Amino acid sequence: MTSLLIRGGTVVNADRAFVADVLTQDGKIVAVGENLSAPVGATVVDAGGQYVMPGGIDPHTHMQLPFMGTTTMDDFFTGTAAGMAGGTTTIIDFVIPNPQQPLLEAYQTWRGWADKSASDYSFHVAITWWDETVKRDMGTLVQQEGVNSFKHFMAYKNAIMCDDETLVNSFKRALELGAMPTVHAENGELVYLLQAEVAKMGISGPEGHPLSRPPMVEAEAANRAIAIADVLGVPIYVVHVSCMEAADAIARARARGQRVYGEVLAGHLVLDDSVYRHPDFATAAAHVMSPPFRPVGHQEALWRGLQSGNLHTTATDHCTFCAAQKAAGKDNFAKIPNGTGGVEERLAVLWDAGVNTGRLTPSEFVAITSANTAKLFNIYPQKGSVSVGADADLVIWDPAGTKTLSAKTQHSKGDFNIFEGRTVRGIPSHTVSQGELVFVQGDLRAVQGKGRYIKRPAFSPNFAAAALRAEALKPTAVTR
Repeated sequence: MTSLLIRGGTVVNADRAFVADVLTQDGKIVAVGENLSAPVGATVVDAGGQYVMPGGIDPHTHMQLPFMGTTTMDDFFTGTAAGMAGGTTTIIDFVIPNPQQPLLEAYQTWRGWADKSASDYSFHVAITWWDETVKRDMGTLVQQEGVNSFKHFMAYKNAIMCDDETLVNSFKRALELGAMPTVHAENGELVYLLQAEVAKMGISGPEGHPLSRPPMVEAEAANRAIAIADVLGVPIYVVHVSCMEAADAIARARARGQRVYGEVLAGHLVLDDSVYRHPDFATAAAHVMSPPFRPVGHQEALWRGLQSGNLHTTATDHCTFCAAQKAAGKDNFAKIPNGTGGVEERLAVLWDAGVNTGRLTPSEFVAITSANTAKLFNIYPQKGSVSVGADADLVIWDPAGTKTLSAKTQHSKGDFNIFEGRTVRGIPSHTVSQGELVFVQGDLRAVQGKGRYIKRPAFSPNFAAAALRAEALKPTAVTR
């Protein structure tokens, strides 16, 4: 048996922190306690003065994404390896079928690509069109393949955008199956119109991107998706919430008791829209992603959402296109491939800007970087917890360690780093995946193909409560 003893650290879970040793055997945590003995042949790591936390779970990545005739720089191996270097041990990526493509066909394609993953991985599956075969395939994916979430793009008109009819049909089916509907909330009709209007103004550069996707475009779609979910009685998860208006929509819904959950990206918490006015095209274009970075003020609103519990998870939307690929939009910002990196930097940026400033406690940090995602997508406490029986996916965190983030030193294959030049305090010293040391003091030991596909059971506790509530409020006919 392969054994690893992590000695003398402070274990941090979402509920509490305490000093303890952690012993793992054959990929599982087998003991958490003080003064544990090391089995014969065990590897021992001294974690004195450091934190021992669950490995990060990034619930929003796009590895090897085909887009506009090109493919992202990071495939499932390089992307998950970069994640490990930053303390992330699980990703949830996206299967995105082409319009009219069978869901199962697209799913098998993505599963094939992901075989090379270094870390554990799972999938959300996007609903990009609707008929009875889509309804059938959703059932197969949930019941046989362990998919318990479906993504809906409310943007990207004439491509993968969902209209309201598709949203209603898919949300209803998701409720039947016990799967979480998730939405990319932007009004695609308004974006399409504004892109044309901005072009008419003679604005063709990256500065046109945020003008075509103002905050209210996101807020309208978030409100609409939340309303549809409310009528149908299904929980809903809003990805990459970027503006205070969308965060407010989630907060209002939660205040009236609706099961709505929000995800925020590390980039949206620390960057603002001034990046799009950079005089160098490549630099400005490198920041083009949707929703765009927002004016100063929105970042603090997102932090307050995390602090108040109205926003729940953090992600990266890691989607790396290089300068040559971004140059496809040299004369038209609408043709710049959308995406930025961050899977390696997320934990350090959040610790530095969150825990070091008093916005978050270490336990709250664990909640928003792993535990909440594991709970919402029904893989807790297998993931997101340092406890006996959990997967031995861990990060040993050096709160005094520092690093200056840069494209020159990142492990991602992207050629740009949106956090370039930012010095962070608090970095991983070791990352453990499946009980094995995969990152040790700067030495990345990722193994291609070592990652496992993680099935996620349907009907998380959210759904049992929703069903009971629906029964309690069930209307009755009047006997006349």
